[in-house]
Formats: sequence, structure tokens, C-alpha cells
Amino acid sequence: EWLYQLLQPDYNIIRSPKSYNSQIGVPLSIWQMNEMHELAIFEAGISQADEMQNLQKIIQPDIGIFTNIGKAHGEGFLNIRQKINEKLKLFLHCEIIIFCRDYLDINECLIAARVKIKEADADFNGLKTFSWSKNHLDADVQVAEIVKNTSFTTITIHQNKESYSLTIPFIDDASVENAIHCWILMRYLKIEPSIIEKRMADLNRVGMRLEMNDAINNSSLINDSYNSDLNSLAIALDFLSRQRQHSKRTLILSDILQSGVSDEKLYGDVSALVESKAVHRLIGIGSDITRQRNLFEKKENLSTSFYPSTEDFLKSFSTDQFHDETILLKGARAFEFERIAKRLEQKAHETILEIDLNALLNNFAVYQSVLKPETLIMVMVKAFSYGSGSFEVANALQFHKADYLAVAYADEGVELRKAGISIPIMIMNPEQKSFDSIIHYNLEPELYSLRLLKQFIHALSFTEKNANGYPVHLELETGMNRLGFEEEDMNELQQLIANNKTLRIASLFTHLACSEDPLLDEYSKRQISMFTTMSETIMKQLSYPVLRHVLNSAGIVRFPEAQFDMVRLGIGLYGIDVTAKVQTQLRSVSTLKTIISQIKKIQAGETVGYGRMGIASANMTIATIGIGYADGLDRTLSRGGGKMLVRGKLAPVVGNINMDMTMIDITNIADAEEGDEVIVFGDALPVQQLAQWSNTICYEVLSTISRRVKRVYYQE
Repeated sequence: EWLYQLLQPDYNIIRSPKSYNSQIGVPLSIWQMNEMHELAIFEAGISQADEMQNLQKIIQPDIGIFTNIGKAHGEGFLNIRQKINEKLKLFLHCEIIIFCRDYLDINECLIAARVKIKEADADFNGLKTFSWSKNHLDADVQVAEIVKNTSFTTITIHQNKESYSLTIPFIDDASVENAIHCWILMRYLKIEPSIIEKRMADLNRVGMRLEMNDAINNSSLINDSYNSDLNSLAIALDFLSRQRQHSKRTLILSDILQSGVSDEKLYGDVSALVESKAVHRLIGIGSDITRQRNLFEKKENLSTSFYPSTEDFLKSFSTDQFHDETILLKGARAFEFERIAKRLEQKAHETILEIDLNALLNNFAVYQSVLKPETLIMVMVKAFSYGSGSFEVANALQFHKADYLAVAYADEGVELRKAGISIPIMIMNPEQKSFDSIIHYNLEPELYSLRLLKQFIHALSFTEKNANGYPVHLELETGMNRLGFEEEDMNELQQLIANNKTLRIASLFTHLACSEDPLLDEYSKRQISMFTTMSETIMKQLSYPVLRHVLNSAGIVRFPEAQFDMVRLGIGLYGIDVTAKVQTQLRSVSTLKTIISQIKKIQAGETVGYGRMGIASANMTIATIGIGYADGLDRTLSRGGGKMLVRGKLAPVVGNINMDMTMIDITNIADAEEGDEVIVFGDALPVQQLAQWSNTICYEVLSTISRRVKRVYYQE
């Protein structure tokens, strides 16, 4: 994306959409290329051996950039050297390979590969390199100095006895490394250093994800405003079309810059795309799209309005214009659509829970991979999807072919149905007063007692929805001693369901009490055996097939022999494997973060917070952050019981956690500033650690995050 930003003035560029770098993503990227393009920038990634040669044949690159080597996807390779050698297959026929000489393994693998190929083919002249280094004088380019300030970094580079300087508006190490790679390529393409320096100073942060936020007037906002071209518009519109929480879809679109085709052809294609994705309203911003307004205005089911500039749109903006709709914001950087986003986003305090839908779907696939192909998956989205937000998670799972969803109460299921979720939903704790809603919205109740079964049969006598037998799920008691039909209920249960045409038993199931504990495996096996006997007894009374399910997330990986017809995936979907058997393959789904509201310096002996419970044993620097127990932060983390992450360093809690605020000790984080991000849990500080500090379980930490905490969903 940075290369695209930097080289766009010089070339007509085609590039990988987002991170389309896989065996499927690369061909999809290549197919966008046509004769008008002068430069193609494609990303290639692999997760196991013997994949890269396929991508090499597809891309056939002229120039290669080996960006870095890390631990990602390491489970697919024997060691780091094998992973490097597999990646090098992409570059075998490149005229030049750009890389950082400080990655010693990359350098050594390149040398070894060159020697090995040369031995087999004396005429081989490939694997030529253009390297840079901070430490090695044999590199082609020397990075002499890196000076980081509060919001920018200045890099001094030496090449061929010349000295160059560039400044980027970022301070993290990854951005510095990326910028140097970009500088090297631009010099290889013979772009003047003064031009590079100017463009580097204007680099924008890359938004490699589609974010969805709550918006004004019960709307949702998909913010993809970091660039605008036809390919990325198609991806964003596809994401928009998959949202079902609102019936109306609005697109706010800027001019598409430097497309390389005529405006009439470009906006004709945009018009067709908008129509194919059933957009209800288009707001066009920019002189080019406004001139082509007739291409959109003739569409029957499309409401349109056009503005010459973002400023003109904002002058006419009224919150009354947007109600109960999903809004896609798609604009080139020059149009500053972040100003529109600020107007549209529902105001909330600065604490947010980020939900990574890519990580969630990765975890879904991990559990799928350990199941037999025919085994179905019921996904638990109860308790607001373990705090992650029910609809957004359910919508992603529905799109990716989950077989069933399960919620605790009927109102959760009704909410999902109203939002457009159509796959079967089991209600785990139905109440008699909710039967009408359950039947009206085609929800499937879990029935666990003779009393409840008789009540539901009675409720079905007042509806016409029982013609083919209304689907219900029966829970059997095998040792959890919570809910379920017991062995002594079997005779009467069989009599009730044997010839009952109003019911159809969709599934029989039980709960394992201790599936995660190896010390209690004998108990789990007794439960499974008891369930097998009880379920077979019931099934003999039925003339149709019935699904059976026993296993939860832990059981899926520990008792593969008990998969039956379906499994129930819960906490594992959110990146937590209590058995530790597949934890390395799972990704963290949720990140709870806030910001530093104020920084104070206090003297030794002074106190912090209510009850003066935080006492400074020495001079301290204290940060007040915008999260408290009303947001779901456990008060047991008070007085040093827990820590949070600021600029990559742990900061202990000082004093008692307040309702809306918490104080943390940042004495040893000298560069911390007001407005800095604070991670409560996430990739770098796992939720398991927070649960341990709180003396509780991950389920509780996730499910008690308050609904006042804004959820932000993103997907690459």
C-alpha cells in the first residue's frame, strides 16, 4: 500500500487488494491486471511448504522484496531456514531482490541458494540482491542513523558515498523498516531522492481492514476511507452486501483518482457494481463523479445526490439524513472522509472492544480441521457472543456456513432473526412466556424436563407451524446435574414423543462436566457412554434421523471419538483453548483498549484515588485511563492486582478501580503521553493473563464487558 501511495504519480498501478496473498488471493489479484497497467505490486504469502512455487508461476515477478522473516505460520515448517528457502522460490528469476542484510538467516539462505543453483547450472545468473543494513558494511545501502521523535522518525541513509535523509510520520519499528524498503525500490526505479523525501513525509497509515462501527440513529458505518479504486470498491461493496442488520444500504463515494480509463467507462463500471450489490442510496462527492451523475440517476431503485467536495457535503449534512441503514464510506485520501466519519459515528467514550473477524474465522477453520468432514458445528453466540457482539459474529458465521447457532434466551434469538440471521438457532434456556416469540421467529427450543415439554406441546396446539413437526432439542442429564431429562423420565418421555406429529426432535445432547480436565476423563467417558445408551433408547421410538451432540470446545480436541453428528463450539471460537492442544493455531479475537486521559506526577507519600488506597512509596508518574468497573473491569485488579500495556510495557494498577476510570503507574514508561493507547487485553497481553490476575475464568472476563463499551468490527 505504501508503494502504491509513493509510486502512483509515476505509474498506472495494479496491486493486491488488501492482503490477497494466498493460493486463492494471488490469482484473484492477477486477474484484475490489464493492458493499461504499467506496474503491478503483488503480495505473496505461504503457510506451509510446497506452496510458493505455484505463486511464482502465477506472478513471475521481475523485482522481489523480501520484507522480513518472523514466527507467523511457523507451524507449517520444520524451522526458520526451511521457511526462508520456501519463500525464496518466489524470487528465483527476479532481476533483483531487495532485503535487509540484518536478517542473518535470509542473507545466509540467499548465499547458499545461489551456490547450490550455480553448481547445477553454471550459467545461472539470478538471485542478485540490493541490500540495506544498520550493522553490516557489506550491504549496498547503509542506514546510518534513525532518530525517533514523538510523532515522526528521521532516517539517514548512505549510498555510494552520498548521504540522504527522509522523514516519515511514524515511530514504530515496522514502519521504519517498511519505509527503507520503499526507499530502496524507488531508488532502483531511478526516482530522485528529493522526490522520495517529499512523498515519504506525506505517507498515510494503511487501513488494511474494513471497520464497522455503530453510527447515528441506529445505523452502522463501514469505514474504508483510506483509498478508492475499482477493485477495493468491489471488495467493500461485497462486505456491505453481506450485512443484514439494516434493510437499507448507503454508499458515500468520492472520485476515483488516476484510474487510467475514461470517466465515462470508469463510472459506468461503478454504476453497474452499485446496482449489482443492491445499494439503495449513493452520495457522490467530487467533480468527476458529479459530471457522470446521469449514469447513476437513471437507475430505478437508486436514490442519488452529488456534491463537488467534502466541504460542500458537510455544509449540507444533517443527522436526520441517516436512519436505520448500513453506510459504506469509501473515499480517496485527498477527500478527507475521516471528517465525514466523525459526523456519522455514534459518540461514545474512548474505551472500545475491537473484534477481529478474520481471527474469528481462522479459529472456526481450526476446529473444522479436527472434525470429520460430515460433522456439523453449532456455534455458541450466547452472552452477546462472549462479549463480542451477537449479530456481527453470527452474520460472519452464517456467511461461512456454520450449521447452527445457539443462544441462551429467546430475546437473543429474536434479535438475530430481526437482523437477518436465517440459519437454525437453538434457545438453550426457553421460558414458557417466550414460547410465542420462539414459534413466531422459527427458533428451536432446548427442552429439558417433562413439564417444559408438555408446556411447549400445548403452545404448538395454537399455531399452524407444526404441520411437519416443530423442531426441538432434548437435553439429557448424564452427570452435569444442571438441566436435562433423567433416566427415570425415559418411559414417559418416549410416550410423549413417539407418535407426536406436532414435534420433530432435531437433536439429542448432553453437557460434559469436565471435558477439559485429564484427571477426570473417566467421568467424561461415563457421561458419553450414558448419553449413548439414553439417546439410542429414544431414537428407537422415532421414524426419522436425529442429530446427536456432546462435545464443547475442549471436548472437540480431547474426545474426537465422541463427535457424533455435531459439536458445539464456544470459547474456542474466540481464541481460547483451555486444553492448550490447539492454542498455537488460534488467534486472539478481542482487544479491549482505552486511552490515557491525563498524566500526573505525584510525590512520595501522596495517595491516589478513593479511600487513599494507592500510596506512592517513591515519586511516581500516574496515568488516568478511561475504563472502570462499569465497563466490566474486575475490581480485584485494583492496587497492583492487574497491569495494562502502554507502549509495549506493563503498567500496574494504582489504588482502587473506579466506576469509569482507573489509575496506572507509568513511572517507567518515560515516553508515554496523554492520548496514548492502553491495552487491557489483546494479542500482546492475553485475556488468559487478565483472568489469572482476576482469579476467574476467561468466559467471565469476556462476557462481562459492558454493552456501553463500543464494539468495532474489522475484517481484512
